[in-house]
Amino acid sequence: MSKLTQQELESHLWKSADILRGSVDSSDYKSYIFGLLFLKRLNDTFEEQHQQLTQEHGAEIGELLANDPDQYQFFVPDVARWTEIRKHSEDIGSAINVAFESLENENATLEGVLTPIDFNRKEVLTDSVLQRLLQHFSLLDLTNQNLSEPDMLGRAYEYLIKMFADDSGKKGGEFYTPSKVVELIVKLIQPEEGMRVYDPTCGSGGMLIQSVDFVKARGGNPQSISLYGQERNLGTWSIAKMNLLLHNLPDHKLERGDTIRDPKLKEDGEIMLFDRVIANPPFSLKEWGREAAESDPYGRFLYGIPPKNAGDYAFVQHMVASLKSNGVAGVVMPHGVLFRGGAEGKIRQGLLESDLLEAVVGLPSNLFYGTSIPACILIFNRNKEDERKGNVIFIAAESDFQEGKNQNTLRDEDLQKIITAFGSYEDMEKYARVVSLEEIKENDYNLNITRYVDKSEEEEQIDLAAILQDIRELETNKSNIKEKLNGYLQELGIGEV
Repeated sequence: MSKLTQQELESHLWKSADILRGSVDSSDYKSYIFGLLFLKRLNDTFEEQHQQLTQEHGAEIGELLANDPDQYQFFVPDVARWTEIRKHSEDIGSAINVAFESLENENATLEGVLTPIDFNRKEVLTDSVLQRLLQHFSLLDLTNQNLSEPDMLGRAYEYLIKMFADDSGKKGGEFYTPSKVVELIVKLIQPEEGMRVYDPTCGSGGMLIQSVDFVKARGGNPQSISLYGQERNLGTWSIAKMNLLLHNLPDHKLERGDTIRDPKLKEDGEIMLFDRVIANPPFSLKEWGREAAESDPYGRFLYGIPPKNAGDYAFVQHMVASLKSNGVAGVVMPHGVLFRGGAEGKIRQGLLESDLLEAVVGLPSNLFYGTSIPACILIFNRNKEDERKGNVIFIAAESDFQEGKNQNTLRDEDLQKIITAFGSYEDMEKYARVVSLEEIKENDYNLNITRYVDKSEEEEQIDLAAILQDIRELETNKSNIKEKLNGYLQELGIGEV
């Protein structure tokens, strides 16, 4: 019997959205589909392991072990088992909610992950719709032995997150960063085995997962990386937790809450420090928490307090404050952070004078869901290599992309060009330039890329002699035509022109 393929799984999951269409808003699909996918996966692997225990140890001992929660990564109590939920023909939403609650009670790592998803919304999720959804998911066999690849569920999750961002536009974009942008930042900051990696605005967890993938692709042990994150949106935090678990990354620490107002990741009363920090914070967030920053007990805002209506440099300073002495951070920012004055200009000056900024990468416009404005990537490094100290490399990658109907995308060759330029840290004509801090200071600490990378095309030299010759030929042709025309007019008895 053939195993479930990636394409079959993704197609099946996307069809579940068709069942929900017309009942709930498309931006809410993710919670319900991810919730049921997670529930079915827990059930199928639980049943699979239950069967293995009874087979390996005989009926009597096997049954005792099979009912011991310590034998499982996730123990599924009776009330949460798929077969039990399927028995309900009425109040199905309530039964699913009870199942979620019991799973959280039995498994400490699931605390708060499933209960934010409310299936008991009878005004939109009727028993009929839920019956069809459960029937649809019942067709999936999500046991380990039926998956053609071990990481299928995690990759299907990422696929759905992207599809929901496509489908729901701005609402989806609130928690989704295009995977090629994430891949680029990860390849620029290069996480390694044994490192602590942190995302202070972790969304659905994609940046943390790609950090693990990077280490894995280089032959490293993915389980050796410690993953940390914080997310203030409860529903998105829940998705991130499920996402990491479905990627078989149980040893992580994702906290709920506002990173600026209430940073949760601390050690000995101080901000926890990390080897790599990676993030795509909300662009120019208003009401970001200026009041909390003014009395911040952790010393995060060393270079100044950002303006009330733009929190970009609050996130940047939090990330820099979270770096170990040899740590590196990569962050997506709007272009405004490169040149805006006032409080932001002073913060930018402070970061530059401390020689923390290593690179500014200009990205093409229209890469992100919900906004067409161009963005940039800033790389901060607390331990620059000697030849990079006192310098910043500017990479003007705005023109290299694949044009799309709704969104533009970065191609593999675009990523490689950026990574090569950053790795070599050398000038590349009309693309990259290494600029000294002295020159940046002369420009009043303005980081606008066009100040440093000249992309203008040389004007073609004008050959005046050739142009005059062309004019003479045109005048001669005009005279000849006029002479012919007058001849025809005379034959017709009409006066000359």
